[in-house]
Amino acid sequence: MTILDFFVPPIVFAALVAVVLAVAVTAVASLSFRLVGRRKAWARTLLRLARIPFRITVLVGLLWLADTLYPVADPGLTDLADFIFRTLFTGSATWLLCALLYFLEEIAATRYRIDVRDNRVARRVRTQLRMLRRIGVVILIICAIGAILLSVPGAATAGASLFASAGLLSVVAGLAAQSTLANVFAGMQLAFNNALRVDDVVIVETEWGKIEEITLTYVVVHIWDDRRMVLPSTYFTTNPFQNWTRHTSELLGAIEFDLDWRVDPVGMREELNRIVAATDLWDERVVVLQVTDAVGGFVRVRVLVSAQDAPTLFDLRCLVRENLITWLNSDNPEAIPVGRMELRQEREVAAPARRERRHPVTEPVGLFSGDEKAKKRAAQFTESIPVQERDALGDSGGSGADPGAGRSPR
Repeated sequence: MTILDFFVPPIVFAALVAVVLAVAVTAVASLSFRLVGRRKAWARTLLRLARIPFRITVLVGLLWLADTLYPVADPGLTDLADFIFRTLFTGSATWLLCALLYFLEEIAATRYRIDVRDNRVARRVRTQLRMLRRIGVVILIICAIGAILLSVPGAATAGASLFASAGLLSVVAGLAAQSTLANVFAGMQLAFNNALRVDDVVIVETEWGKIEEITLTYVVVHIWDDRRMVLPSTYFTTNPFQNWTRHTSELLGAIEFDLDWRVDPVGMREELNRIVAATDLWDERVVVLQVTDAVGGFVRVRVLVSAQDAPTLFDLRCLVRENLITWLNSDNPEAIPVGRMELRQEREVAAPARRERRHPVTEPVGLFSGDEKAKKRAAQFTESIPVQERDALGDSGGSGADPGAGRSPR
């Protein structure tokens, strides 16, 4: 025994050396990644995510090594210290591996940008990456807990006897976890069947919103007025819902007016064309004004316009509605609906002579007729062309199942 051993026990000296060595290793590693991070973004990301778990793992590992090389004299304390260090190292290493999974997800996601217009593939890949990362984290945590339990002396025997005497309890637990397992499998199905992706615009429970998060058990929908709707994953596999960005974000929207019979559809159509031509909200695909009904005391005028996505379509519909109301009040005030009452005298009134037609019959451009684009749009719903050509037409200018299906938030 040396004088140093008399004043400082070997285990304490080994622990001090382990701490100093851990600080030196983590400092060198941190400095190296900082230098690389000046030029590479991945190094900064790795340093941000894995710095703390890496330091803890290195420190616990070196302390465990010191305890192994210089154990205390008491065997009971040696076993206890070994179990504590094994548990801490397993936990910190699991934390480090989870941080590496987050790092791999971020690096892979940087190749798929979602801040561009056509981001359908990027949203699908990001959703799958996020789900794979969540599954990986769950697997790592389960393996870590299993490794810690197996290191407890006699845990295997106690566990076997416990499971052998808990047959009824396992059945009850299985029934209780049935809904949870169903949500887990539904979440995995949503992640890989491409029916729902992060940032998809959907209509659920009559609410318009965007998919904000998809987990193994629930889906968060960001409603247009900044509310959040949390739904179980099984909702999207057992209930119908509208996905407005399934293939593309382009939509058609309808604006309807109930007007008087003296409305001027030709002038109103010209004003509509002038309005949409003066705004950037219109994507120049569809602009149609049609008289869809004329019964009773009103004429139903429907305007269809198109936009690149749902929020833009909502603003475009409001803009068109407001400007057409202004035009009706200023240029065609007789088209504003009024209530009529007719009084007849009890005598025969000579029928007026029928006047000849003074105005030619106009055939405006409709949604499915009048020009080449409208005819191509109509061909998507007929069997007069091959399926391949109809699909190609749908990709070039398709709109959706219902011409007036684009409904923005109320």
